[in-house]
Amino acid sequence: MSAPAPSSLAIVDADPLPRQDEVLTEAALAFVAELHRRFTPRRDELLARRAERRAEIARTSHLDFLPDTAQVREGDWKVAPAQAALNDRRVEITGPTDRKMTINALNSGAKVWLADFEDASAPTWENVILGQLNLMDAYAGRIDFTDDRSGKSYRLRPADELATVVMRPRGWHLNERHLQLDGVAVPGALVDFGLYFFHNARTLIDLGKGPYFYLPKTESHLEARLWNEIFVFAQDYVGIPQGTVRATVLIETITAAYEMEEILYELRDHAAGLNAGRWDYLFSIVKNFRDGGQKFVLPDRNAVTMTAPFMRAYTELLVRTCHKRGAHAIGGMAAFIPSRRDAEVNKVAFEKVKADKDREAADGFDGSWVAHPDLVPIAMASFDAVLGDEPNQKDRLREDVAVAPGDLTAIDSLDARPTFGGLRNAVQVGIRYIEAWLRGLGAVAIFNLMEDAATAEISRSQIWQWINAGVVFEDGRAATAELVRAVAAEELAAIRAEIGEDAFAAGAWQQAHDLLLQVSLDTDYVDFLTLPAYEQLTAR
Repeated sequence: MSAPAPSSLAIVDADPLPRQDEVLTEAALAFVAELHRRFTPRRDELLARRAERRAEIARTSHLDFLPDTAQVREGDWKVAPAQAALNDRRVEITGPTDRKMTINALNSGAKVWLADFEDASAPTWENVILGQLNLMDAYAGRIDFTDDRSGKSYRLRPADELATVVMRPRGWHLNERHLQLDGVAVPGALVDFGLYFFHNARTLIDLGKGPYFYLPKTESHLEARLWNEIFVFAQDYVGIPQGTVRATVLIETITAAYEMEEILYELRDHAAGLNAGRWDYLFSIVKNFRDGGQKFVLPDRNAVTMTAPFMRAYTELLVRTCHKRGAHAIGGMAAFIPSRRDAEVNKVAFEKVKADKDREAADGFDGSWVAHPDLVPIAMASFDAVLGDEPNQKDRLREDVAVAPGDLTAIDSLDARPTFGGLRNAVQVGIRYIEAWLRGLGAVAIFNLMEDAATAEISRSQIWQWINAGVVFEDGRAATAELVRAVAAEELAAIRAEIGEDAFAAGAWQQAHDLLLQVSLDTDYVDFLTLPAYEQLTAR
């Protein structure tokens, strides 16, 4: 008996959503299927390579610039010139692609909106498909939203006042269980990229822009090479010129920090820049050096500011690398969420945001991220003061910067230690974020900060690291599984008292508590919290 012929379309295995047929057309599903057929095998090889490299780091506790690619770092080359719509990126707002956020982000006054299908979006089928539909509606000028509770209506401003969209698909490690080909789940990255590119590439060109992407969780230049191959294929498939796609890579893993030039080189015909992502970067350091002993133990996450020596080395190397190659250098996130009730909290936080953005602009960054529209004017003022009428400062080559390999991992240069308060905060934030994620929310305001999946990753990773490194806190208590369980039980009881029995019962609080303990205390460290969490995702 002959084997069945392979399917030509990706198969949808989910309850239907309103208007999903506009997204999941036969032609779009055929494109996604072709992406999967051509590129998933290489994705699988690269995920295996990640594991091999992590094993090598565990053995050596060492990373260095790659000897085999020295000719790339020493070569005379630049990335393709910036397209007009992406030349001025002085303030970028980030957020998920729900309908209200789509309108508010486009209207925010920021130059760019990072439309996020990754860490700020829990990958429910509803978020995946309706997020695509919201972007399609926005480009067609037919999007509006009325808040059922307040009655307030939201509509787009004139086209010339809207932010340019840079869309972020999921990382390579996540699959989309609702879309399969020959019984195999399609990688979430190919679903997100494929549907967005197929439906919007030509429309965006007609609008004077283009299909622009942020590439998350990249760990090597070989992964960037795979994305470049996908871009080349996709542009040919729909018949648009090569180089129309532009991609900005998040340097949010410690391994990628040693391959910045190589990453830009692999994407050089499609590269727009690099971004410095703080929480995922720290998460990656813990993940890769988690068994490296006291030398690599991070203190409380809020004690690791961007002025820490190893973080300065990372960000200054990023600026120098980008400008040397003609690419944009985009700074990190201002995650503060303004309080509607406490003006003093806002005053202190706004001063910190201003200082952070002033520093980035002075260091040579061409733009930076904010999480809330109220922060756009603050960040804009910092970059306006340095840039003036210029769209960027790529002419500042930062040739004064010299970073040795060890500078990027000099964690022990920090004059700070883990504290019991830091442990409690990690448990608090971890439970609260995971609970919201399990209900389908990826961007969550917690303690006046906009948190996403990277927050939960660094929280659970620090708990794991502190226990396994035998950390002793300032009060003499040791970081143990028993202590973490006790703190988690206290926090769960506090949440129950805070929100009441009905709200507690309606949420996923016990489930979140249990999952945080699982990924924080298991002997085998899971690479990504979102992998076991995805299996528990209760929303559609």
